[in-house]
Amino acid sequence: MKKIAIILIVMLSFTSIKISAQEILVSNITEFNEAMKSAKAGDAIVLKNGIWKDVKLNAYGKGEDGNPISVKAETPGQVIISGNSTLNIYGEYVIVSGLWFKNGDTEYKSVVQFRKDSKTFANHCRFTNSTISYFNTETPLKDHWVDIWGKNNRVDHNNFTGKTSEGTTLVVWLKGEEHIENNHRIDNNLFGPRPDLGKNGGETIRIGTSANSMKSSKTIVERNIFANCDGEIEIVSNKSCDNIFRDNLFVESKGTLTLRHGNNALVERNVFLGNGVSKTGGIRIINQGHIVRNNYLIGLTGDGYRGPIVVMNGVPNSPLNRYHQVKNVDIQNNTIINSGPISFGEGKDDEKTLAPINTNFSNNVIFNTKASKNIVFVDNVSGISFNNNYIDSPSPEALKGFSATKIDWKKIASFPIPTSNNTDLLAVSKNNKSFEKDITNSARQIFNAGAFNLDSKKLPKALKLRAGPGWTPKIIAPIIKAEEITVEPGIETLRKAISKAAPGSVLNLKTGEYIFEKSIKVAKNITINGDKGGATILTAPKKLKKPFSYFFRINEEVSLKINDAIIDGENSNIKYAAVSPDKQQSGLYNFYANNITFKNFKNKNGGSIFKAYNGTKADTLSFKNSRFENSYRGLNLSYDKDVMGFFNANNIIIDNSVFIDIEENAINYVRATLSPEIPGGNLIIKNSIFSNVYNAEKGKIIRTDGIHKVEITNSVIENSYKVKTTISLKGKSNIISNCLIHNSGFIKVGENAKKENILYKSAKWEDKQLFIPSNKSPLLKEQNGIATIGLKQ
Repeated sequence: MKKIAIILIVMLSFTSIKISAQEILVSNITEFNEAMKSAKAGDAIVLKNGIWKDVKLNAYGKGEDGNPISVKAETPGQVIISGNSTLNIYGEYVIVSGLWFKNGDTEYKSVVQFRKDSKTFANHCRFTNSTISYFNTETPLKDHWVDIWGKNNRVDHNNFTGKTSEGTTLVVWLKGEEHIENNHRIDNNLFGPRPDLGKNGGETIRIGTSANSMKSSKTIVERNIFANCDGEIEIVSNKSCDNIFRDNLFVESKGTLTLRHGNNALVERNVFLGNGVSKTGGIRIINQGHIVRNNYLIGLTGDGYRGPIVVMNGVPNSPLNRYHQVKNVDIQNNTIINSGPISFGEGKDDEKTLAPINTNFSNNVIFNTKASKNIVFVDNVSGISFNNNYIDSPSPEALKGFSATKIDWKKIASFPIPTSNNTDLLAVSKNNKSFEKDITNSARQIFNAGAFNLDSKKLPKALKLRAGPGWTPKIIAPIIKAEEITVEPGIETLRKAISKAAPGSVLNLKTGEYIFEKSIKVAKNITINGDKGGATILTAPKKLKKPFSYFFRINEEVSLKINDAIIDGENSNIKYAAVSPDKQQSGLYNFYANNITFKNFKNKNGGSIFKAYNGTKADTLSFKNSRFENSYRGLNLSYDKDVMGFFNANNIIIDNSVFIDIEENAINYVRATLSPEIPGGNLIIKNSIFSNVYNAEKGKIIRTDGIHKVEITNSVIENSYKVKTTISLKGKSNIISNCLIHNSGFIKVGENAKKENILYKSAKWEDKQLFIPSNKSPLLKEQNGIATIGLKQ
């Protein structure tokens, strides 16, 4: 009897476990929804292998610590979520795992979000062992792949690869008290390739927003790999307080870990490998209270905003969305190898005037095999304390707080580690923030400069990661072929076409108006053809909801070609037809305009038809058979005039083009240099007209100070009757020949520059608007005996 009772107790106990912890296999969304309704702590809802298309998965319930509700794939990686699908996780202790989101065509703003709606959120929930790859969206709204709300949630061991649409890959939200001090963990994920979006909104991770940036998030981002994350300059964008970024690996990613807003971030034990790829950067610092220590940065080519370590200038009385002054920041024990210059006071301009203060930069090691700049002071650095930093370089800067030395290295798996022979590195400057462990998390028995203990036997954790899911997704990037696309006139039709077009595509426009409601940032090689026999007009409405500054921005490493169109700035007082990449983005770009009329860019608040921003450089700017008219300025490439040796374009070509009724310079292309004989810059002007340009006594129609090579041939300069000096040329590679000057002052040459066959007389036009010469005009070859001057008819 006693034995039977024991058996009954055992059977009852097993029955109880089965009731309280079920594993339910579901094969469609109806079965899934029914199973979720009754799910209890310990239950597992198992999605049958196969394709789940156009589904809205709500994974919710009230699990318990150590006894969660699980939603998982029958076999990890073999449950495919596709089409117009989304996943919402909410409630308590809910875990979702093993899913693969791909072949998406979604209208949802989130692929995965940790909430049901604006009132119901997730706490202690987890999204793990899954993949989202090339999951496209058709919505014009910014979409995110993961939105984290609530508290104590975790996103781990996932693969996020191939986001191409606008919007951050993963966002942590702090909108509301339910999300403050959230203690989220983002760890052991592989963030794979993300192409350049061409504008803001291409971050891989963002924690917070500018509006909530002074709130504490306490999010930890650790042991992740960021590989080829090129969406925008901010790979990771910190926009809240008290976050930790540690043990992460950044590989060939064209941007920086950016402490954009918020205070008191800890950035430690991260590894940045640029491998010589252009625009790869490290850590950019804004705001206050941050600690940046024990980081290892190798082969980063970026400079300016993309430098290995960038300490920014701030804005007086800065609003939350601009640049707060850097203060009370501690930067110690970092090792920087074969990278671009470290920059202090970066971004200084008329707005960002506050240099960093109460900042410590100590015990850092800088090694460079090339003779190049290691340190750049953009503004006053009296507010920064430099102590016991070491430079081993062919050109070490002689600066207070930086000592030249020779560093002895050994290698572990090809990574340089300083040996114990580096006795110089034992002279250090410690404070209460000096950390007693190195980048490998080993105790510092003897405190030395740099990220590693001398003669370390270990590599950093970031170089030994096994990030991503426990299964290997075979991700195949979709092939998007260049094509010819016809674009109809209308509002924002051109932007939509450019956004969808593959790199190298040709967009054919029709006669009609193409209305811009905001700027277009061109992030891929594109050709735009207007209607050659008609009138293709690019313009803006008279009343804009939100004013914008330019029609086109051409990004780094991009070529924009535009033919047979009118770009008209009249309606909305737009400042520029086209601009360079943003400030300090130094990758080369190209702009080719043929048979384009640029007109009515009359904004006098710095406006011009084309503008090159500080620190940018075009390879070629080419304007052929084009017309610039009724505008404030023409081409303005002068914003780096005080930066020794720098110029904003390798080549400018003006061919068979007209500048008429331009209030200031037609071309302002300058370089600060010790001598114009030093190579740098090339301006070619031929068969062009400059009529009523910069009609002021001190006006210079074409300004080329310091440009090495200037060739002006077969061109007309007229009707700037107040001008005293038309153009001033210096250097033996500067020449003006076979040109006509009328009522426009005189040409000045010096330092072996040349002027030849200059005619000071009337052009004798038959048609003054189209600049067609009469039969007796000195512009004709048969009259001047050399070559046709003016437009090639």
